[in-house]
Amino acid sequence: MPAQLRILITAGPTYEPIDEVRFIGNRSSGRLGVAVASEALRRGWIVTLLLGPNAADPEPGVHVRRFRTTADLEGLLREEFPKCDVLVMAAAVADYRPVGGGAGGKIRRSEGGLRIELEPTPDLLAGVAKSRQPGQVIVGFALEPRERLMESAREKILRKGIDAIVANPLETMDSPEIEAVLIRRDGTSEATPGRVDKGVFAAWLIDRLVRAGSK
Repeated sequence: MPAQLRILITAGPTYEPIDEVRFIGNRSSGRLGVAVASEALRRGWIVTLLLGPNAADPEPGVHVRRFRTTADLEGLLREEFPKCDVLVMAAAVADYRPVGGGAGGKIRRSEGGLRIELEPTPDLLAGVAKSRQPGQVIVGFALEPRERLMESAREKILRKGIDAIVANPLETMDSPEIEAVLIRRDGTSEATPGRVDKGVFAAWLIDRLVRAGSK
């Protein structure tokens, strides 16, 4: 890897439209991705942050591009991923979206209820992994209930073809703290010392990315 690393980070939720007013979203705050972006900037890295709705911008110096939907993020990744050395995919991307969402104005309330048909969204992480160039490092995230966290995270690494994954339990979503395990493709893993502030975790993660890139 070059001396001045180029890191691409995704953070925050996606909002998938039901109509022109309503959407399906999640509680992701984007705090973790913003913290990683700020820490990488302090280390002298070139930082691009793809940031979802309802998430606060990081400190000046980080190049921020905003997305709203999974389709928006997919387009930005297509543009930005080829230019980075490291991708940290921390965004909480929707697994499903309403069919035909966003069209037809506002759906009127009725006493008959409302049925919404959902379709799967593209697997963005697996998609970028297939287009990776030699030397690029890809880190994903797995947010799962504790009882299946490690199993799901290890399976996700292999299925998506990435280098490492940050496994963290559901209760850390929208929290200022995180309790996580970094699992690598070679099967090794390393846990944080219990729950830590997301700013502290950002430094912890960047340290390990630097070590991985120097091998």
